[in-house]
Amino acid sequence: MSPESSGAVTTQRPDKPTGPTSRQGRKQIAGFFTPEMSFSMHTLARRQGKSLQALMAEAFSDVLQKYGERPVGE
Repeated sequence: MSPESSGAVTTQRPDKPTGPTSRQGRKQIAGFFTPEMSFSMHTLARRQGKSLQALMAEAFSDVLQKYGERPVGE
């Protein structure tokens, strides 16, 4: 018996976004790196007073520029 035919009410609301508002309108980019790379990036982020995400956005922007693409914001 389906929830619709049993009279059960669904609790999901497709019109309401899920997750933190800081992630709304953003897409995740993930990769696997060595523990040394992870440690170095986290250490640099702390020393610079930036988030890891901000450093990664800066690095991606540099790569886009290197290959002649227009950099985009964070």
